[in-house]
Amino acid sequence: MIIYTYPIETAFIKRDVEMLSPQFKIKTLEFTDDPLRLPFYFILQFFQLLFYLPRTSHYLCFFGGYHSVLPVMFGKISRKKVYIQCGGTDAMHMPEINYGNYRKKWLRESTIFSFRNCTKILPVAKALIDQEYKYSSIIAPDQGIKNLVPYLTTPIEVIHNGFDSQYWVDKGAFRAENSFITVATGTSKLNRAIIKGMDLLEQMAEAIPDASFTIIGDSDYSSTHSNVKVIGKLSQEELLDMYNSHQFYLQLSMSEGFPNSLAEAMLCGCIPIGTAVGAIPEIIGDAGFLLEKKDTALLLRLVETSKKANLQALRILAPFRIKSLYNYEDRKNALLSLFK
Repeated sequence: MIIYTYPIETAFIKRDVEMLSPQFKIKTLEFTDDPLRLPFYFILQFFQLLFYLPRTSHYLCFFGGYHSVLPVMFGKISRKKVYIQCGGTDAMHMPEINYGNYRKKWLRESTIFSFRNCTKILPVAKALIDQEYKYSSIIAPDQGIKNLVPYLTTPIEVIHNGFDSQYWVDKGAFRAENSFITVATGTSKLNRAIIKGMDLLEQMAEAIPDASFTIIGDSDYSSTHSNVKVIGKLSQEELLDMYNSHQFYLQLSMSEGFPNSLAEAMLCGCIPIGTAVGAIPEIIGDAGFLLEKKDTALLLRLVETSKKANLQALRILAPFRIKSLYNYEDRKNALLSLFK
């Protein structure tokens, strides 16, 4: 049995369980991201791990952090392999925008301990290993686990996210010109809005009044611009339709590991506009437009450049790129091979 631990359940964690469960028994143990509840969850997790220990063959964690400390210790003591998927916040130190595990003492120590003592680290993107951050001058350039975890000798293997290209498809529907969409949760919190680039999106909305902008993920987020529409969390079926009704997908984040929504939107024929952080440049490639520096004027020029491009060709190229590089079966096979 594989014990799979994570702070909160997300769509990509559900996808991992879907990939592994036909061949292995999976027991998911959700932790918490609420600091006040940490003591209770450490006690709860200890007894859960102890109860399942006789039947446990491997431990799998998404992100390094508080929730991965006890699985790593149990793995060490019982000589069972522990894999940690590095996803983003566990490879970044950005106190200037209140982001990253390493800005809090005990979360930093938990993350470092976990990465140093697990069997193998599995980043979802190469950029999470060692990254020279250049997008914003207020952020220190040395990012990635090799820069943030001293004396790291743990083996590292990149396993990209993978996507179901049979589900996320371009339906060939009509899309209004200058229609932009983005998906981001928690943006009603100021620091989360900045991390996800809502400040740039709002400046775009003001500068391009004839464009329409849709923000999905947090119904509590509010905008002062009439051309910005805010929608709460949607089902996958609803997201599929929303992607297929927009021309561009915006990924204006200040930090990302491997943004799933970007790849899903590209599979649906959205033309991507993203920032030069994390895996975003690798995902977009020549299928869209990349903002090298955080600068509103540069972003607006990028949008003007897009109007001169062959958008129909990019609409075809975007899904082709995701199908070619980030296949669902490739990730599934890579994960399965860890436990055989």
